[in-house]
Amino acid sequence: MKQSLLWVFGLSAVFIGGVSLADGGAVARIGVSGEFVELSHQVEGRTTIDLLPLHRAGDVRYFSAGIGLEERAAQYPPFSLKLVFTAGGKPFLSGVSVAIQPVKGGAAVTIPQEQVEGPWLFIDLAPGVYNVTAIHRDRKQGLTGIAVEAGKQKTFHLRWAEDLGLAGALPTE
Repeated sequence: MKQSLLWVFGLSAVFIGGVSLADGGAVARIGVSGEFVELSHQVEGRTTIDLLPLHRAGDVRYFSAGIGLEERAAQYPPFSLKLVFTAGGKPFLSGVSVAIQPVKGGAAVTIPQEQVEGPWLFIDLAPGVYNVTAIHRDRKQGLTGIAVEAGKQKTFHLRWAEDLGLAGALPTE
């Protein structure tokens, strides 16, 4: 009886430990060099740091994430725009190219599909109003009039229907 109670207790501790990690134990920070986002999380009781490339287009910084439990559970730097890509029956989608154009003119931010390795794209935009175009396999999605505010993050889900091309883009704030 004692052995089975110990076994159940041990299994519960492992399960609860896994849940606590998924509930926000991982933290992502901009690295000292400014070239990476450092994702710090626990693996078998040890702290592990994964490096996510931090890209730049002019003055705009951006990075892609969302692959695996650790990346999806992490707390990220508060970049002003987060895009989440999905398609058809797939829960997440990567390899999406993105163009962001300020409505009042100015240089567009172009993000090549090779730099979007995960389904989440965090973009550190200055306050303003933007139009976004995202392309996956020659199928285009568009968002117009996205108002970005200082100190706030806006999240938009861009969904491609598996067979039909365009699908709705839904904001979540």
